Amino acid sequence: MTQLPKTDVRPVVALVAHDRRKDEMVEWALFNRGTLSRCSLYATRTTGHTLREAMQADVHLLLSGPLGGDAQLGSLIAEGRIDAVFFFWDPLTPQPHDVDVKALLRLAVLYDVPIACNRSSADHIISSPLFTVPEQYRKDRGHATPDYAPWAR
Repeated sequence: MTQLPKTDVRPVVALVAHDRRKDEMVEWALFNRGTLSRCSLYATRTTGHTLREAMQADVHLLLSGPLGGDAQLGSLIAEGRIDAVFFFWDPLTPQPHDVDVKALLRLAVLYDVPIACNRSSADHIISSPLFTVPEQYRKDRGHATPDYAPWAR
């Protein structure tokens, strides 16, 4: 399999939140602003606009989730361009693009990309000592991978 070269030495993080979880995402992102400021941030359109305004941070915008943003993010995962996904999805509200949501979750698992679907798992991932040093767990991207990395690719 061919993966595109990774040029960013900073962790590349994707942030996605369904409508009923956007406030929680903003609160979490503001709490973790210091760590996230050392990352390259990508987000689906509405989530990204909300985070840009709240954090006063540079966020690369993808399409809106229902208009292809979840599929676009899945493509970035498959290309090896995303190091972690924070996806606060709403399990109680039917989504018109549920197929894309499930595909995104499947791709994160398939490509062994850490994914947090709630605040507790997001707190665990972002507080890991491995989080801010992606070169410690990147493989097949021209970086060394230590034997102890639990999700070594």
